[in-house]
Order: sequence, then structure tokens, then C-alpha cells
Amino acid sequence: MKAFLNSLTTGLESKYIKSSELEILRLLEQIKAVTKYKNRYYLNDGFVCGKLDISSNGTGFLYSYDSKFKQDLMIENRDLGGAHFGDIVLAKLTKFKKPRQKAAVVAVLLMANETSVVYTKKIGPIIMGVTIQNSITIALKASQKSLKELPLGTVLKINNLDNDIVEVLGVLSDANVDQKISMALYNKREIFPKIAINEAISFGNEVDKSMYPNRVDLTHLPFCTIDPVDAKDFDDAIYFDKHKNEIYIAIADVSEYVSPYSGIDKEARLRGFSIYFPHIAVPMLPRELSENICSLKPNCDRLAYLFKITLNSNLEAIKEDLISCVIHSKRRFNYDEVDSLLRGEFDCQGEIKEWLIPLFDLTQRLKEKRLKNGFDFHTLELRMSLDENNEIKSTKFEGSTPSHSLIEECMLLANKAAAKRLSKGIFRNHEPADIKKINTLLDDLAALGIEAENHGDLIFMITQIQAKASELNIREDVDKLIIKAQKRAEYSSSSRGHFGLGFEFYTHFTSPIRRYSDLLLHRILKAQNDPKISNYLMLGIDELCANLNILEREADKVAWDFMDRKFARWAAKNIGQTFKCFIEESTNQSIARLDDELKGARIFLSDFCEILTPVMVQITDVDIPTAKIIGKIVEILDV
Repeated sequence: MKAFLNSLTTGLESKYIKSSELEILRLLEQIKAVTKYKNRYYLNDGFVCGKLDISSNGTGFLYSYDSKFKQDLMIENRDLGGAHFGDIVLAKLTKFKKPRQKAAVVAVLLMANETSVVYTKKIGPIIMGVTIQNSITIALKASQKSLKELPLGTVLKINNLDNDIVEVLGVLSDANVDQKISMALYNKREIFPKIAINEAISFGNEVDKSMYPNRVDLTHLPFCTIDPVDAKDFDDAIYFDKHKNEIYIAIADVSEYVSPYSGIDKEARLRGFSIYFPHIAVPMLPRELSENICSLKPNCDRLAYLFKITLNSNLEAIKEDLISCVIHSKRRFNYDEVDSLLRGEFDCQGEIKEWLIPLFDLTQRLKEKRLKNGFDFHTLELRMSLDENNEIKSTKFEGSTPSHSLIEECMLLANKAAAKRLSKGIFRNHEPADIKKINTLLDDLAALGIEAENHGDLIFMITQIQAKASELNIREDVDKLIIKAQKRAEYSSSSRGHFGLGFEFYTHFTSPIRRYSDLLLHRILKAQNDPKISNYLMLGIDELCANLNILEREADKVAWDFMDRKFARWAAKNIGQTFKCFIEESTNQSIARLDDELKGARIFLSDFCEILTPVMVQITDVDIPTAKIIGKIVEILDV
């Protein structure tokens, strides 16, 4: 959308206009905002397109797509024309008054969200809605009589077209409303359409392998799954033939059950990804599939799409067979059990132990070889536990363990093997960081006593930084800064390589239960010998990849927003109390990260302090609707 609207400022030829953009072009023609000249469309003088931001006082700011506007354009509240935060709009310039150019919204070209989430608040004698996301006050399409019957702080989902109430989610004082708020903010839903549920149920609970004579029967091999202790959906299972040096990576064959444009597929495409909360997962597929017939559960025959990868003595893949098969997982392990097994503390009788330990040794050699071109980031993931009241019970940071590494290296092999089979399809790309972010990283590192220079070789520079960080015992913190400086990995129909992993080709093959990208990839791989089906699957692939990138970010934001809400409820009970923290950000505003008995909460500070400095912070205020915790530094601790 941005590229399309920006092209109108210099002239856009008709042949380059996509079908999805025609409706917007017709609207622009109707309101006489564009002119066609010699088969090119131009945005008329006085009009500007861009993305709308709205401050808490109701003033709008338009970030123009036209590069000639160096500063955002101010839009008075009365000139917003019903537009909402994040909308892409057409605006008309108004009379210029220093110090800032102003504009008025003419039309909303693309709504950021169809709905908003608000809570009711009494302002004077009137009950109004206040948006959860940015505290903007909105007049609701409901009678004051009906609004006054609701408790103040009632959380509502409203239609952005007319501010009509769509759903009552709960009340702010109830911790059970947090998940509903986080989901509604990004227009996610938990309940599946009836058609998707009925389709999922129709596949039953068991696989009869006699019904699949064209599949390779591998049920005699001792596969196992290795997942978190609370996992309910099992995407992948592994087996290693140590005599032939063959690694079998079996992935749930979801595409056998989910056909393109079926009821399940339409919903999965809309969701894009499963969303994981501390207490529950909201799956991409109906649970009748994700936790049942598709899941590679132990002691069950299951359909799988499998890579059998044969390695030579130099750990090079000399054969990569892709097989539609039936497997029978012999055991379900969790990560802790495998870690204990690898340490010799957990006894696992039988043939799985005979191949699992040799496979671990092999994957560690694979990892060592991979890291000559890629990176090993020591990251910690925040885990939160909730009590029976849906409030925080405990938090902890978890790092990667040997069992995680074993599975990761196997999955990387399969993902890389799948990518090598594609010329066009769906790739997972990760491009190097741009120079501006690298310079910011170097400034942050200098404050930590790590001097580094960018001589153009990013791989060498990052490796040197990590080595110095390990010496200073701040590796996890520095790795977090390095990751923040890099670009985000994204999906694309063409390969541009994966900088972080050091791979020329990479994709996502191993999680079709929880990622739509992997499901689509399975279909593409199966259709490689059928040009007609292959071309059909490629229709709109660029737009789909772009949408998956958005959906992936949203799934992450939903999970983070939920945890922020839980932290805010905890902080509201601890106003005035002091806790140990460290400074996580100090660019525009200092943000501390809680590092006490409870860990992980973000606290926005009124004072400035250098990054990673250990401090004692007093909680001074909490805003439950926006889940924002405010604090001040009361002591700087010795390192």
C-alpha cells in the first residue's frame, strides 16, 4: 500500500497497478484526488497520503509517504474525519501556518483495525469510551442510559466505522479480562467457525495405515518427540540411524487434512500463527487437528512428511530424501528428561537411548560447523506462571539447553533441505543490519566498555563483540542488543539468504501445526511435479508473504501485551515498593527491567541512566488500561 500511494506522487503507470489497489484508485478518482495523464496516474497538488498517529489529547499527526514532507503534518481533532490511530488516509493540506503544516483527513484508504478496545469512564456527566491502546476519548454509539447501567471500567470492543459496541469483554478490575483485551487489540479470536470444527472432526481420531498404500511405512522405526513439558501439539519427531548416518526428521503432514480454501484453511490463513499465553495456547488449527489427528502423539500411527538426510564424514548432506510416510512415535520426551538423559542422570531403557546420545554428539559437531558462518545467540526467554486467580505466581528466564540444541540442529537441517528444493515459493529471509542500527549498537557497546569498529565485515565484528561480552560475563545482555540492531527475519517468495544462521537458502518446514507458512510450503513441495497445481498455489504469493509477516508480529505482540497486563496488576499492588532492576533501554527514555524475585516487568523511568546499569527502582504509578508501569531510580547499585 505504501509503495502504491508513494508511486502516485511521481506518476504510476496503469500496467503496474495491482487488482487489490484498483478499488482505492477508483475512490481517489471519485474525490478528484488523482489525475490520469498519458496512461499514468498522479496525485493532485494539495493532497497527501500517509499513516495517522493520534496523541492522547486527540490531535492527529500524519506521517506522509511523500518524502518532500520532512516533518509530520498536524491534524486537528475536528479534522480527523472519523479516522483512527494507524489508519492510512488521504488528507488535504490546509492553509499553512508556522511552525507546522496542517491538513484535514479527506478519506480513510485503509483502516488499521476494524475494531478498537475501550473502557468506560465518566467525564463530567457523560460516560465516554477511552481507548486501551492510546487513551483517546471516544463518544460511543449507545444511549447514556444504557452506558450508565454498566460498571465504570467496563471493557468494550467497538466498531471503528461508527463506534457501535460489538462485544462486552469484561471489567478492568477482573484479571480474567486480560486475555480478551490482548486478543481484541489485534482482532484475534479464539473460537473457530463451525465449518472448520466440523471439517476437523470429520477426520476422526486414528490413522489406519492400510488406507495409505502409497505412503512409505516407517512405523517400525523408533521415533520420539522432544517438546516442552506442557506441550499438547507435536509437530516433529526424530530418529537417527547411527550405522548409516541418516537423520529422519518427521513433520506432521497437516496438508493431507487441510485443503486450500477449505473452511479450516481459510481460518488458518486468517490466523497465520498459533498464539501462546502462559496458561493456554490459542491454536492456528482446530484442536481436533492440532492436538489430535495431526499431532505426532506417542503410540499412535500418524501421517508425516519426512526428510531423511544422509551425512558423510564431513557432516555434508549427500542425500536428502523427502518422503510421505506413516510413523509411530515410540515415546514422548520433554526437554528436561532429555537433558537429564544426556547428563547420565535419567535412565531410558530401549533402542531410543542407543541412537539419541550419538545423535546429540553429531548435532553438536553440526552446530560447531554452522557457527563458522552463523551466530550463536545466548538469549533468555521469559516464562510466566499464573495462579488460580489468573494473576502472576512466578516468573523466570529460561535459556537454551543441550536438548533444545539437539532439536534445533535437526530442524535447521530439514528447513535448509526444503529451501534448496525451491526456486520460488516461501522463504525465510534474514538480511544484515543497516548502518544506522549498527552505529547505535556500537554506541551502546561503548557505554559497556566494549570498543568495536565496523570495518564492513559484520560477521567478524559480531563474533569479536560476543567474545568480549563473554569475558565481561554480559553475553546474554549483549546478544540481546545485537539482535535488536538486526533486521527482523521475514517471509518472501524469493530467497535472499539468512544472515543470522549463515545460510544461503532457508525456509520454514517444521511447524505446519502452528505456522501457516510451513503448511503452504508442504503444499508447494508436493506440487513440484505438477505445474498446474504449483502455479495455482503461487497465486498472490507475494501478498500472502507480506501478510504473514504482519500476522507474525501481531502474534508476538498479543503474547507480550498479555504479560505486560499481568505485570501491571502486580505493580498496582506494590506502588511505593522498591525492587532490583537493570536498565534495558536508554535511547529516548530509560526503561528498567525487573530483576528481583519476580523478573521481566518493564518499568518506564522518569530519570536517565546508562544501559545495563543495575539499579533499585521505586514503583510510583501504574496505568492498568495501557499496562504501563512508572517508576524512579532510588539507588544505583555497584556492578
